[in-house]
Amino acid sequence: MTTRLLERTAWIPAPPEKVFDFFSAAENLQQLTPDWLHFRILTPLPVFMEKGTRIDYQIGLYGVPMKWKTEITAWEPPRRFEDTQLAGPYRVWIHEHIFEPESGGTRMTDRVRYRARGALFEPLVNRFFVRRSLARIFDFRESRLAGFFREPGGDR
Repeated sequence: MTTRLLERTAWIPAPPEKVFDFFSAAENLQQLTPDWLHFRILTPLPVFMEKGTRIDYQIGLYGVPMKWKTEITAWEPPRRFEDTQLAGPYRVWIHEHIFEPESGGTRMTDRVRYRARGALFEPLVNRFFVRRSLARIFDFRESRLAGFFREPGGDR
């Protein structure tokens, strides 16, 4: 089966250290997730993040509640971190967050390698459901980011 790639980039008017800190705080994920996903962090907050940290969530996909467990599989502050699904809605989910200094701010790249469930029907499941949902989720996230950061040097 094919592992698919979703890649999104955004420029954020804050230094990489500040952007990394924001994205590595699990509680901020709630603010960047659309309401229609019914996203909830089940692991007690705050979560101390480092390589090996495991986090439990609950989401609702098409009205069906689903548990999701991820592990931080790479941790390189303030440059990058990666979370990998241990259990959840995908056959494969590896989400790399990359933070690079650029033009007085940060170029943030999300690189998600994923494979939907569905066995032989996975290409159709991806085409008609997963790819569209992921695009909506990352579009929402990008639209919310502008409200969390001010000009370089400014506070969140």
